[in-house]
Amino acid sequence: MTLPKVFGVLALIQAGDAAACAFKAPPVVKAFDDLGVPHRIRWIFPPIKAASAVGLLAAGRYPVLGRLTTAMLTLYFVLAVGAHVRAHDKPVNAIPAAGFAATYAALTVKGPRANA
Repeated sequence: MTLPKVFGVLALIQAGDAAACAFKAPPVVKAFDDLGVPHRIRWIFPPIKAASAVGLLAAGRYPVLGRLTTAMLTLYFVLAVGAHVRAHDKPVNAIPAAGFAATYAALTVKGPRANA
Protein backbone atom coordinates (compact mmCIF):
# COMPACT_ATOMS: atom_id res chain seq x y z
CA MET A 1 0.00 0.00 0.00
CA THR A 2 2.95 2.33 0.47
CA LEU A 3 4.33 1.81 -3.02
CA PRO A 4 4.82 4.88 -5.21
CA LYS A 5 2.27 3.45 -7.68
CA VAL A 6 -0.45 3.64 -5.01
CA PHE A 7 0.42 7.26 -4.38
CA GLY A 8 0.40 7.86 -8.15
CA VAL A 9 -3.08 6.43 -8.55
CA LEU A 10 -4.35 8.50 -5.62
CA ALA A 11 -2.68 11.58 -7.15
CA LEU A 12 -4.57 10.96 -10.39
CA ILE A 13 -7.83 10.74 -8.46
CA GLN A 14 -7.08 14.01 -6.69
CA ALA A 15 -6.09 15.71 -9.96
CA GLY A 16 -9.30 14.51 -11.60
CA ASP A 17 -11.32 15.78 -8.67
CA ALA A 18 -9.50 19.14 -8.89
CA ALA A 19 -10.43 19.38 -12.56
CA ALA A 20 -14.04 18.43 -11.84
CA CYS A 21 -14.22 21.19 -9.24
CA ALA A 22 -12.47 23.74 -11.47
CA PHE A 23 -14.76 23.07 -14.42
CA LYS A 24 -17.84 22.86 -12.19
CA ALA A 25 -18.88 19.37 -13.18
CA PRO A 26 -22.61 18.97 -12.46
CA PRO A 27 -22.16 16.13 -9.90
CA VAL A 28 -19.65 18.25 -7.97
CA VAL A 29 -21.90 21.31 -8.03
CA LYS A 30 -24.85 19.18 -6.86
CA ALA A 31 -22.77 17.68 -4.03
CA PHE A 32 -21.62 21.13 -2.90
CA ASP A 33 -25.21 22.40 -3.09
CA ASP A 34 -26.53 19.41 -1.13
CA LEU A 35 -23.88 19.91 1.56
CA GLY A 36 -24.49 23.65 1.77
CA VAL A 37 -20.97 24.67 0.72
CA PRO A 38 -21.15 28.43 0.15
CA HIS A 39 -20.44 29.60 -3.40
CA ARG A 40 -17.97 32.18 -2.10
CA ILE A 41 -15.52 29.52 -0.89
CA ARG A 42 -15.81 26.92 -3.65
CA TRP A 43 -12.90 28.46 -5.54
CA ILE A 44 -10.48 27.06 -2.93
CA PHE A 45 -11.16 23.39 -3.70
CA PRO A 46 -9.37 23.09 -7.09
CA PRO A 47 -6.02 24.48 -5.81
CA ILE A 48 -6.21 22.42 -2.62
CA LYS A 49 -6.89 19.24 -4.56
CA ALA A 50 -4.23 20.04 -7.17
CA ALA A 51 -1.68 20.69 -4.41
CA SER A 52 -2.58 17.38 -2.79
CA ALA A 53 -1.97 15.61 -6.11
CA VAL A 54 1.49 17.18 -6.30
CA GLY A 55 2.22 16.16 -2.71
CA LEU A 56 1.17 12.58 -3.40
CA LEU A 57 3.29 12.43 -6.55
CA ALA A 58 6.29 13.72 -4.62
CA ALA A 59 5.87 11.20 -1.79
CA GLY A 60 8.45 8.75 -3.15
CA ARG A 61 11.16 11.38 -3.37
CA TYR A 62 10.08 13.44 -0.36
CA PRO A 63 8.51 11.07 2.18
CA VAL A 64 7.93 13.80 4.76
CA LEU A 65 5.91 15.78 2.21
CA GLY A 66 4.02 12.61 1.33
CA ARG A 67 3.16 11.97 4.96
CA LEU A 68 2.11 15.60 5.50
CA THR A 69 -0.08 15.37 2.40
CA THR A 70 -1.77 12.16 3.53
CA ALA A 71 -2.32 13.64 7.00
CA MET A 72 -3.96 16.74 5.54
CA LEU A 73 -6.07 14.60 3.20
CA THR A 74 -7.17 12.54 6.19
CA LEU A 75 -8.35 15.74 7.88
CA TYR A 76 -10.03 16.94 4.67
CA PHE A 77 -12.01 13.72 4.27
CA VAL A 78 -12.93 13.53 7.97
CA LEU A 79 -14.34 17.04 7.58
CA ALA A 80 -16.14 15.91 4.43
CA VAL A 81 -17.80 13.08 6.36
CA GLY A 82 -18.78 15.63 8.99
CA ALA A 83 -20.31 17.83 6.29
CA HIS A 84 -22.42 14.91 5.08
CA VAL A 85 -23.60 14.24 8.63
CA ARG A 86 -24.30 17.93 9.31
CA ALA A 87 -26.33 18.19 6.10
CA HIS A 88 -28.35 15.06 7.03
CA ASP A 89 -27.21 13.58 3.73
CA LYS A 90 -27.92 9.96 2.90
CA PRO A 91 -25.28 7.81 4.63
CA VAL A 92 -24.39 6.15 1.33
CA ASN A 93 -23.18 9.53 0.02
CA ALA A 94 -20.58 9.72 2.80
CA ILE A 95 -19.08 6.30 2.04
CA PRO A 96 -16.49 7.55 -0.49
CA ALA A 97 -15.30 10.27 1.90
CA ALA A 98 -15.09 7.77 4.76
CA GLY A 99 -13.17 5.34 2.59
CA PHE A 100 -10.67 8.00 1.54
CA ALA A 101 -10.33 9.16 5.16
CA ALA A 102 -9.46 5.61 6.22
CA THR A 103 -7.08 5.12 3.27
CA TYR A 104 -5.19 8.36 3.89
CA ALA A 105 -5.09 7.71 7.66
CA ALA A 106 -3.49 4.31 7.02
CA LEU A 107 -1.00 5.88 4.61
CA THR A 108 -0.16 8.56 7.16
CA VAL A 109 0.55 5.96 9.83
CA LYS A 110 2.61 3.76 7.53
CA GLY A 111 4.28 6.54 5.54
CA PRO A 112 5.32 6.36 1.90
CA ARG A 113 8.07 4.06 0.72
CA ALA A 114 10.96 6.20 -0.54
CA ASN A 115 12.15 5.62 -4.11
CA ALA A 116 15.47 3.85 -4.26
